[in-house]
Parts: sequence; structure tokens; C-alpha cells
Amino acid sequence: MEVYANVLLWVIPIFIVLILIEIVYGHIKKKQTYTYMDTLSSLSSGMTNILKDILGLVVVVISYPYLLGKLSIFTIENSLLVYIVAFICVDFSGYWTHRLNHKINLFWNQHIIHHSSEEFNLACALRQSFSDLIGYTALFLIPAAVVGVPAEVITLLAPLHLFGQFWYHTQHIGKLGFLEYFLVTPSQHRVHHAINPIYIDKNLAPIFCVWDRWFGTFQEELADEPPVYGVLKPVRTWNPIIINFQHLWGLIFDAWYTRSWKEKLTLWWQPTGYRPIDVKERFPRKLVTEINEMEKYNPQAGVLKRSWALFQWLGTTSMLFLLLANYPDFGNFQALLFGGLILLSISGYTSVMDGHHWAYNFEIARNFIGLLFFIIPNQNIFYLGTMPWLFYFGLTYFSLSLMSSLFLDERLKINLLNEG
Repeated sequence: MEVYANVLLWVIPIFIVLILIEIVYGHIKKKQTYTYMDTLSSLSSGMTNILKDILGLVVVVISYPYLLGKLSIFTIENSLLVYIVAFICVDFSGYWTHRLNHKINLFWNQHIIHHSSEEFNLACALRQSFSDLIGYTALFLIPAAVVGVPAEVITLLAPLHLFGQFWYHTQHIGKLGFLEYFLVTPSQHRVHHAINPIYIDKNLAPIFCVWDRWFGTFQEELADEPPVYGVLKPVRTWNPIIINFQHLWGLIFDAWYTRSWKEKLTLWWQPTGYRPIDVKERFPRKLVTEINEMEKYNPQAGVLKRSWALFQWLGTTSMLFLLLANYPDFGNFQALLFGGLILLSISGYTSVMDGHHWAYNFEIARNFIGLLFFIIPNQNIFYLGTMPWLFYFGLTYFSLSLMSSLFLDERLKINLLNEG
């Protein structure tokens, strides 16, 4: 995990620079594909996924080393061939995992975050799941286990395979000629993120589009059908924590209120979007039916709130970088505590971005918790003894955050009085 943390210290800045370049390019070309709050939400979502991974929050049901030990028939020596075979197997696994996430109600919950943005840009690629807490994807790596691909090769290639999917989340690159026949391209992935009826659940492959062509899920981007992005039941929030569990909460709600015991047990495994008839009639939900009339989520936010949100994102991102840079010094327990503080911060400022009045009180409480985190005796001794500069950064950030949140809350109350 320490190695992965070090890799992220290089990869994250590269991704952010590429996002900034795309923003500038869109401005120059007068085709801007970013909105302010949506971008901050995407970047914040990326942080939640990183925290889940480096904190080891996933419970592995079945591991690849276990399958390798039970199923391997051959042993491939470390060579170029083993990396080629492994990469193809990882991509094959990615296709079927992705297809399962799109097709089954329960599994859609852990993927909805990636489709939740109503924009399409490089920042959307960072909307990765925090809620995929059960590790089962090794089941789709059985072909790799059978031919004896070493576990360390899979471990090395898995993050590289994920990073390789970043570049095609853009509207600024058109079709790429002969590459369209075997590689996933921006054109194909625009189709995948669209909610147009002809595009739904198409182009599921991560790198090689041959899987879509072979298994019947390929769809070309059509000139007369521009993609409309998002999900059919819009999430209507910037908070990535809420987005990650919103669909699951809907399933729990339906299972509780349906009168059929059969439905209570089976709705989880039905096709994505399925709801029992009785709860659908009693508790209808607003879905997108006319994609060209869909109103994008964009709650009002003035310059002050936008500047405050940027400050909060910068402060929280700095905390994440400090965690990654000093991962060995934390230990598991302190890393969990510090990671939890970052998650609390993300949930707080994104709720304020949504405009919820209760969120300001939540933010003030969150900042007091942050200050106490560094002040209480045990924490104080740990951080002053091992990472004193992190101690002073934490006190400074949460103090400034508390003051700015109180000021923003006061401005909101004044505005409400003036409107009244």
C-alpha cells in the first residue's frame, strides 16, 4: 500500500494538470465542458476513492492469489508475454465487472458515482466508487489464474489499467480512424456515459473495445444523436458520499415498504432500475423521460461560496497529500482516524455547495472536531512527536475553515433576511 501511495503522489498532480489544460483549451475553443461546482464534486469524489483504497476498507471475498493456487495449470515465466496475457485478462475482467455493475440493481450502487456528473470531461474520470467495499472481482480473473499469471503482475498492472482509462473522458477528441476498431476511444466512451435510449448500457469495455463487439454491447457515436450525460434518476447533489449510497438507500426503502416477501428478497438482483409495482405506485420517483428537456443540477452559488468551496477543496486535498506522503508514519489506526476526518470534511463542504441550510451547522461542528482531533492529549503527543508540521497545518486549516464557515453562514442569513 505504501508503494501505491507513492505512485498517487505523482499521478494525482498529473491528472490535475491535464484537467486544467482541458479547461483552458475549452475556453480557447469556446467549447467549455466544465462547470465550477461539478468539477469540485468530481475532484472530491476522487479523494473518497483514494481513501477507500489506501485505508484498506475493502473486504475481499475471494482473492486472486487463492484462485491462482487452486486453478493454475501452467506457470508463465516473467517475460513480455506474461504482461501481455495479464493485461488482456485484466481488461476482460474489467469488461464483465463493468457489465455486472450496469445490469444488476445492487451492483449499480457502486458504479452510479462514475455516471453521476451531467457533464463529460477528464474530471469525470475521477468519480470512482467509495461504496465498492466487497472485493469479488478476482472471480473474473479465472482465465489469468488458469494460465498461471503471477499475482504480483496482476497487482502491478491493475492500477496502470485504471489510469489508462483517464484520457478518453473528453469531448474535445473526435473519432480516431482505425483505432476505433480495437481500442476504447473518447467517441465510444461518450456513448457509454450518455442516457440517450440508443446509448444506454453500451460500450462497457475498459481498454479493448473488441469485448463490446464480440458480446453485443458496442454502439457507435451517431452524428444525429448527440450524447446527453448523467443518469436516468439524477442524483441532485454534489456530495460524493451521498451519491455513493443513494441507490442502495432506495433499494432498502423499496425492500422495506413492498408488501411482497418475494420482492423483498429478489429486488436486489433484478435489472438496474427495477422497483416492485406496489412501491412504485405508492412512492413514485422522478426519472428523466425527455432527455432534451433535462434540467442540469446547478444550485445557486455566488463568488463568495465558490471561493469558499475552492478553499475547502484545497485544504482537504492538502490533507490527503500529507497522508499519502507520510503513510508509513501513521500506522493503521491513525491513518483510519485521519482518513475519516478527510471524509467528514468532504461531506461537509460539498453539502454546503448543495445549499442545505443545515450544512453550515454541520461544517461548524466538523471544524471543531478537526481542531479537537489535534488538541486532545493522545493525538497532540502523536502528531507533535512524529509530524509536527502536520500538527500545525491541521490547526491552521481548521481554524481558518471555522472562521470562513461562520462568516459564510452569517452572509447567508443576511441574504435570507434581505430576500424576506
